[in-house]
Amino acid sequence: MMTPHFNPAWCRVAIAIFLSVIAVESKAVVAAERPNILYLYVDDMGWGSIGPNGQWERQQADLPSVKTPHLDRLAREGVNFVRGYGCHVCSPARSSQQTGFHQGHTFADRNDPDNAKKAMRADDILIGDLLSQAGYATGYWGKWGYGGSKDQHEPTIQNVQTLPTSHGYQHVLAELHHVRAHTFFQPTLWKAPAPPGAVGGLQLVANSVGDYRDSNRFPTEPALQNHPQYPETAYCDDHYAFAALDFVRRQGRQFNQTGQPFFGLLAVQIPHAPFGEIESLPEWDRHYRSEPGFETLSDQTKQWAAMVTRIDAHFGNLLAALEDPNQDGSTDDSIADQTLVIFQSDNGGPNGKCLSELATNGGLQGVKGRIQEGGIRVPLMMRWPNEINESSTLRRGTNTETVVDVTDLFPTFCELAGIDPPLGIDGQSIAPLLTSKSTFRSRNFIVHEAGNGQSIIRDDWKLVRTNKKSFGLYNLTDDPAESIDLSSKHPAMVDELRELLIGECVTEPKGFAVTYHHWTGNSLASTSDADHWSDYEYANAGITYQVDRGSPKRSWVATLYNSDSQPSVAQVDQSIEVLALSIGGESRQTLNLEPQVNLTGRNEIRVMPNGALVIQGGTVHSLRPIDVRNGGTVEGHGTIDGTLDNSGALVVDRQSTSGMSIRGDFSQTHDGRLEVSLVGDIAPLIHVDGKATLAGKLILSEDAGKQTLFDQPVVILKARSIQGRFDHAGDVVVDSKGQRYKLSYAATEVTLERYLSSSGR
Repeated sequence: MMTPHFNPAWCRVAIAIFLSVIAVESKAVVAAERPNILYLYVDDMGWGSIGPNGQWERQQADLPSVKTPHLDRLAREGVNFVRGYGCHVCSPARSSQQTGFHQGHTFADRNDPDNAKKAMRADDILIGDLLSQAGYATGYWGKWGYGGSKDQHEPTIQNVQTLPTSHGYQHVLAELHHVRAHTFFQPTLWKAPAPPGAVGGLQLVANSVGDYRDSNRFPTEPALQNHPQYPETAYCDDHYAFAALDFVRRQGRQFNQTGQPFFGLLAVQIPHAPFGEIESLPEWDRHYRSEPGFETLSDQTKQWAAMVTRIDAHFGNLLAALEDPNQDGSTDDSIADQTLVIFQSDNGGPNGKCLSELATNGGLQGVKGRIQEGGIRVPLMMRWPNEINESSTLRRGTNTETVVDVTDLFPTFCELAGIDPPLGIDGQSIAPLLTSKSTFRSRNFIVHEAGNGQSIIRDDWKLVRTNKKSFGLYNLTDDPAESIDLSSKHPAMVDELRELLIGECVTEPKGFAVTYHHWTGNSLASTSDADHWSDYEYANAGITYQVDRGSPKRSWVATLYNSDSQPSVAQVDQSIEVLALSIGGESRQTLNLEPQVNLTGRNEIRVMPNGALVIQGGTVHSLRPIDVRNGGTVEGHGTIDGTLDNSGALVVDRQSTSGMSIRGDFSQTHDGRLEVSLVGDIAPLIHVDGKATLAGKLILSEDAGKQTLFDQPVVILKARSIQGRFDHAGDVVVDSKGQRYKLSYAATEVTLERYLSSSGR
């Protein structure tokens, strides 16, 4: 029996305990393989602002270009994702980055002035939460944008729930309000660790040049803090960058001594406006003064270029710190090979002189704030010498057309750290692509919102919705500038993509977000009854921002976790749809799907240890693979409308004229087992529309030895294609009574027939 009373904090505590156990178990296994992660995140830097996306071509043509020698080095030593995506503006970009949810599902889907005090919730699990629980040292420096007031002097904490220190970030120097960040000379910044009793674990400190005048501790390039004309209030991105540099050096030494990895996110304000403030710094334009044609550029373009080159030099300091953490001049202690370095912008470049004079959006249509590629496609590069090299899938020094969204980075970090990502997020890990150690599944689609519409991108195609009835369809490979609308030529594709887009909650009003709900019903209770689920409420400082109660909805992240000592069953007696669903517990938790009933977990269904999904002729739908973990079970007969990944048990019985139909792919790991009953006259037992990848065991149930089935071979599984084999020596399966059976594999079928004797058929 599940407890009928729900504690709003119970889920987060339970998840934290569960993840801490996983983290402890994973450390011994993957500690030596888990990379450090250094994430360099800039603000408003357009797709065409980096060398491989257009600046190198400008240099070769003797046209004015931006100088980024250290980003150029990243491109040469890593890989450039020419189809990397962020969001249209600052606040949703950071929300999607941190949560892994796209704008249809995250609380901040636009630059709402209230985002600063409410965008992140205690229930949201962020990058810092999981990586710190996985044993990473974590740091965040720069523009956070949430939790503090916009007062330029003496700002206050407005919502502790939404602070970086409330979500696993241990070392912080940040600005908490995005409007307050609209200057590079804030008088104060928020810092952690902080003295005991500090609100939210953050201390308000003076943004002073301070120790930066000590050139023995910090390099004098690029910022020249030891110059007598450097302002007493620090240029904030210098302050952020040197705080990050301190962290990388310290944690680099720690990594060499103990193996503890680190995650650091430097989220600078450069090159966001205001541009002119850089002229307050000494020698601000020294890298460009002698460049031919520089004087002919507008003041705004000169300032913008100088800002980008300045932060590029800071990036160079950080790369040097990876190569020599203890600063003794030797690279014997280098951790560069073990560190994944990521460079990305939050959104496309804004309109302005630099757009036309330096082609900072690379010829893409649209600018920051727009749904066109110029607003959402961003520069994205990654370097990881141990994994990205001349012999890897992603070869160093190359471009890749693989679509990668900002939401993909969080689950990627989780997989590299050896932990689960949060349930139901929209991002999809690209770790298999980076490491080449497992199969990479390309994602179904990515979704974005902006002030002038919403879009869905799938492979080469992009559908743009500008109002309820107006849609444009573009082939981004043939037409990256989105100049030719092909919607009239492909009406069926428009309808299909439109249905997917609307299903992603992009038309919901401002302030909408996914909500978290937990099963509270007694055993055999109905999942369609609102009384058997927890309500959701998000409130702070006496203001309630969001309430969600009732029966399951498409926007729910739903968890059935049996914390009791006795087994429990939940009945799906009416069709329900949620965003994500997890089934498991300390004791067995069964979710029983009745005949002719649909169960949809749009983004994800996880069947965890002690979890069981029993299908009695119904249909299970998911756009992502249904994940059966070791200790979890899917059993029965019916239809799985999606892909099934089995590391637990798939138990297929035969009722009337049905076995199990899987409309996507089927994959079984070496930990998995497929158990079948051979009673009846239906073959195949399992029909897979896609590819079947086989490993693990095939188990024959007690009634397998019925004589009637073995006059000829029985088709156990039929698929479009079959890869791998079950883990049985000589392809011989032995049932519980000692009877031997022979497995045979063809291109599309796996068959079973009985041995007539122990020596042959």
